[in-house]
Amino acid sequence: MVAEQAPDRDGMRALLDVSGDGLVLLDAAGRVRYLNDAAARLLGSDGAGLLGRPGPFPVPAGTGANPSTADGAVRWAPSRSRPRELEYRIAAGPQDGYAVWFRDVTDVGHQQARLTAIARAASSVTASGALAVTLEAVAQEIVRTPGINAVQILAVDDPAADLRVLGMAGFGAAPEFVDRLGACRRLGADVRFLDAFTAGVPVVVPSRKAAIMADAAWEPLHEIMDRPDWDGFVSMPMIVRAQVLGVVNAYYEPGADPGPASVAFLEAMADHAAIAVDTAALLTQTRARAESDERRRLARELHDSVVQQMFSMRMQATVLRSQLDNGAEPEGMRASAEELASLSSSALTDLRRLVFELRPLELAEQGLVDALRRHAAAVGARTGLRVDVHTDRARIEAGLDLQEDVYRIVSEAVHNVVKHAGASAVEVGIEVDGADLVVDVSDDGTAAPLPADEPVAGARLGLVSMRERTERWGGRFAAGPRPGGGWAVRLAVPLPGGGRTPR
Repeated sequence: MVAEQAPDRDGMRALLDVSGDGLVLLDAAGRVRYLNDAAARLLGSDGAGLLGRPGPFPVPAGTGANPSTADGAVRWAPSRSRPRELEYRIAAGPQDGYAVWFRDVTDVGHQQARLTAIARAASSVTASGALAVTLEAVAQEIVRTPGINAVQILAVDDPAADLRVLGMAGFGAAPEFVDRLGACRRLGADVRFLDAFTAGVPVVVPSRKAAIMADAAWEPLHEIMDRPDWDGFVSMPMIVRAQVLGVVNAYYEPGADPGPASVAFLEAMADHAAIAVDTAALLTQTRARAESDERRRLARELHDSVVQQMFSMRMQATVLRSQLDNGAEPEGMRASAEELASLSSSALTDLRRLVFELRPLELAEQGLVDALRRHAAAVGARTGLRVDVHTDRARIEAGLDLQEDVYRIVSEAVHNVVKHAGASAVEVGIEVDGADLVVDVSDDGTAAPLPADEPVAGARLGLVSMRERTERWGGRFAAGPRPGGGWAVRLAVPLPGGGRTPR
């Protein structure tokens, strides 16, 4: 107990001294008259020196004892230790003074900040398309938490090879970091994060900066590593499905303790980073498989349409030559010539359509809306299905890759209608709703385009491809039967400026 004037009752004094919460008695001017042992401990080495001096807690406005109570929080920065967050309640006390109960909520506040960072990082992993954007966001969230001044997220494929920087914060612009680190390794620098990668366990090194700055082997990186104000170092492996993909390196401000709570926070963030890296790899594989499936589909269409028509043209040309050799009258050869012309025209149309599907050049020249209208007209001419495109936009302002994915989603949806829905008409609606491009494709068919005998290929694979193309841009996709009959496909993808980039 530390007191200028102790309470009158010994029993009350003993109770206050063993309390886990701090108690401070203030006079009417806010000067400290008494601190219990918990208060002296929570206020640190400066606690006893506060007797007779103003305390860290503001007294209510006005003079004299205030009968009401008030809650608040203050930041207390004792000498020779890190700042603390104190949550308090103040009420009228003895002798026209005040009684203040308080507790240290610094660690609770830090934990809340860490949980918020984890939630934000999880959201960015699911919402953001580009791996670099996602992990840059994770790095920024880590350095926003108290005690951490810099961070690196590194992918390590082979400890003997160069690494990849996936995210970095707190160092400023450092595009040459990888090259300089390689130079340090060649000089024999002790790269501790490689221990975390190899063993798959966290590496905690107090006072790491002083050792690096004093080591000549680290000289190529001295300028970059000296930018942030840091002391301790933690390297956390990024692990998914028992495989270490890289590390998250955190650099702690002087005086900050990378204790169990902070290490647990870094582990959670490393898990999110690992999931992002793994998801990006899986999406790349899925997209490659979808592209391979699409090439096979185009090959089948080429064989079923153009190749067959070319074969028929060859037969017609053979017949026409035979007629010429046998001296047939020109009028008798007219039918064969007209059939040959019709077949060549049809083959040319199909060939142009397939070339357009390989890379719709009209997208760059005319834009998404006109490209879809041309496609709708071609489908109508070939199948008799009425395909109407409705929009109030002459052009959609978006990158060519995004437009191409939307074009292929719509063309795949129309293809499913032609093949499976038994419809007579399709409506394609295009609109911009806020920051999203929204496209609806609906038909008046009587059958949903999901036949039971095509569990993998055909329409089901087409729906998977449409969903993947949409989610590549952080968009939303839905498909299903309409209440009034027929089938509907709907997608919404963020337009440029909404902060999304492709996976």
